[in-house]
Amino acid sequence: MTDFDVVIVGGGLTGLAVAAGLGQAGGRVLVVEQERIDRLTEPSFDGRVTAIALGSKRQLARYGAWEGMAGQAEPILEIEVGEKGSPATVHYRHQDVGVEPFGWIVENRAIRQALLARLDELPDVQVLGSTRFVDMERTPERVTVTLGAGRTVTAKLLLVTEGRFSRTRTLLGIEVEEWDYHQRAFVCTLGHEKPHLGRAVERFFPDGPFAMLPMTGDRSSIVWALDERLAEEVGRLDDAMFLAEVAERFGDALGQLELIGPRFAHPLRMVMAERSTDQRVALVGDALRGIHPIAGQGWNLALRDVEAIVELVEGRLHAGLDPGDAALLEAYASRRRFDGISMVAITDGINRLFGNDLFPLKLARETGLAVVERLPPLKRLFMRHAMGTLGMPRE
Repeated sequence: MTDFDVVIVGGGLTGLAVAAGLGQAGGRVLVVEQERIDRLTEPSFDGRVTAIALGSKRQLARYGAWEGMAGQAEPILEIEVGEKGSPATVHYRHQDVGVEPFGWIVENRAIRQALLARLDELPDVQVLGSTRFVDMERTPERVTVTLGAGRTVTAKLLLVTEGRFSRTRTLLGIEVEEWDYHQRAFVCTLGHEKPHLGRAVERFFPDGPFAMLPMTGDRSSIVWALDERLAEEVGRLDDAMFLAEVAERFGDALGQLELIGPRFAHPLRMVMAERSTDQRVALVGDALRGIHPIAGQGWNLALRDVEAIVELVEGRLHAGLDPGDAALLEAYASRRRFDGISMVAITDGINRLFGNDLFPLKLARETGLAVVERLPPLKRLFMRHAMGTLGMPRE
């Protein structure tokens, strides 16, 4: 095909997810990805994991993609949040809000494999790897996209899912507000002697947060954010010294630790686009706004963008209306404005609050943690928000 309802620029997690949702809804969809498709699922491509909240899991199940990753998804049954040197700790237990887990930890590679497998089942979805987006020309009726080697395709709507450093967003002239946290996040997989029992742990240090996330088997993923000066020093450590530093931060609750696979380091920046749409174009996920990973909500936020655009496009297609007109774009921008701004503010605020060792702030943190631990209704509110089920009936 050369004529589509939707062309998606960027074949990462968000781009593949929106393609699955639109394809299941009956849309004719093209995904354009500059990397080779087989490269996206290689272990060396991305060592990260993603926390998939309960609400997001239900969404992926509706798209027909959850089954393909369920066998590699580790349930989060308990969450422990605390600060180094403070007795105040908050324990969240999934039984307090229902029978299902808070969410699941899944390797990004497994998510991509499942989404690509699902797209293979959808006859009206095409995925082009090793393909460069070159340019676009828009009219009131359609967008014409020029790809590498001079190929052109047309669509009613162009979705930009390239991530927080999107070249297409720049080409559109959409300005962004950026904030450099001057931090790097170390990510790697660890094996350990003792079972994690589905417990995720997040501890805050003056130089950055440290999270231990349960994976399938006796494995956990760490996300360890450090200010750049310390990150450079830690990055130069050999594996044995690196593990010793991890053990110093986490403790011996899981016994002896071992490094499984490579270590990755990612610079942390907040990026927020000045607007979410342009003529025949919408930004989705990190291309719209990229947040700090401190709360593990990045892809869950992106999936709420995905759900909004899928619902809107599906409704227009079923009604025989234009799936990329100004009315749809205005509705999408309105739906996603408050949630996006709120999550940017929340994650940025948490990082700033816990990344400062001034006594008044330290006292406020300890008081806040103690209050949450002692107020079950407040804890349940926070838990349901993190699970993506706030406002939904229990199942």
